Amino acid sequence: MAKTENAIWVVAQLENGETLGVTYELLGQARRLADTVGQNTAVILIARENNGHAEKLIAQGADVVYTVLGDEYADYNVELYTNAICELAQEYKPNGIMFGATIDGRDLAPRVAARLKTGLCADCTEVEMGENGLLKWTRPALGGNLMGTIVCSDIRPQMGSVRPKIFTPMEPDAGRQGEVINYTVKNKVESKVEILKKEPLSTGGKLKIEDAEVICTGGRGFGDEESFKVLEDLAALFEKSAIAGSRAAVDEKWVDHASQVGQSGKTVAPKLYFACAVSGALQHICGMKESEVIVAINKDENAPIFEVAHYGLVGDVHVVIPKLIEKIKAYKES
Repeated sequence: MAKTENAIWVVAQLENGETLGVTYELLGQARRLADTVGQNTAVILIARENNGHAEKLIAQGADVVYTVLGDEYADYNVELYTNAICELAQEYKPNGIMFGATIDGRDLAPRVAARLKTGLCADCTEVEMGENGLLKWTRPALGGNLMGTIVCSDIRPQMGSVRPKIFTPMEPDAGRQGEVINYTVKNKVESKVEILKKEPLSTGGKLKIEDAEVICTGGRGFGDEESFKVLEDLAALFEKSAIAGSRAAVDEKWVDHASQVGQSGKTVAPKLYFACAVSGALQHICGMKESEVIVAINKDENAPIFEVAHYGLVGDVHVVIPKLIEKIKAYKES
C-alpha cells in the first residue's frame, strides 16, 4: 500500500462525466512538488461511478486515488462533497490539498478549510515546495499590484485553490502503477438542496476563451465599442479562436465578464494571444503570461505588455490591425 499520510492531494473536478483539465494540471504540479521531498500524491474522486477516471489519474501522476462513489454524487453538491473530503482528510492526514479555482472549486475549498480549521490561499498563480514539506502559495495581492507568497507553517493540511491554465499536466504513462482506495463515507449527511433541473449557460455559440487556441484581446485603447469590433475580423481568420477583453473593456461593456482575462477574470494559455491596446498591468499579465506566443500591439512603446510579448508592434490599433488582417488574408490565399 502506498504511503497515504503526509501526501499532496488534488480534488478532482468533473463536468458532463469528464475530468476537467485543471485536475490534471494540478496533479502534474503536485507530482513535481512531491518528488522534491519524497512525498506521494493522491486524488480525491467524487462521482457517481469511476468509469476509468481513477486509472487515468494514476497514469498522469497519482500514487493513490480515493474514490467516493454513489448516485448522490452524480452532481456537484457542496454539502456532500465537503463532508466526504473532510472525513478523508481527518483519516488519512494529507500535507496539502489543492483545488482548481473554478466556480465549484471556489465554492468548495473555503468550506473544507473552515471545517478542518486550517487556512486557505485562494486564486493562486504559483505553488512551490519549501523546506520540510512547507508549501509556498503565491497569489496577486493589494489589487494585483504585487504578488504575495503565503505559507501555513503550523496547521495541516495546507490548502489552496489554483487557477486553471497555470501548470502543465504530466504526460500520461499507461504503465504507471498506483492504488485505488474505494472509500465509504461513515458519517453521511443529508443534502439541504435538491436539483430539479440543469440547463447549460448559453454562450451564444461562441467558444469559451479558456478553450480557445487563439485569443484576440482588446483594451481601453480602442476608444469605443464600434472600434473594438475589428477584433472579430481578426479572430475570424483562425480556427478555435475567441475574443476577450481586459477589465477596462469589460467595464465599458464591449465584452462580457465571461470573456475577461486577468486577475478578476480568467487565466488562459492559448497557442497564440493577441494583446491589442492592452497596457499590460500586472492584473492582466497574470492571466495570460503562459500563452505560447504573445503578440502585443500598442502605441506606447513603454507599455508593460511588451515585457512579456514575444512579438511587439508599436502603433495605433486602428491602423495596425486592419493592415495585419490584410497581410494574414493574403498569406492564406497565396
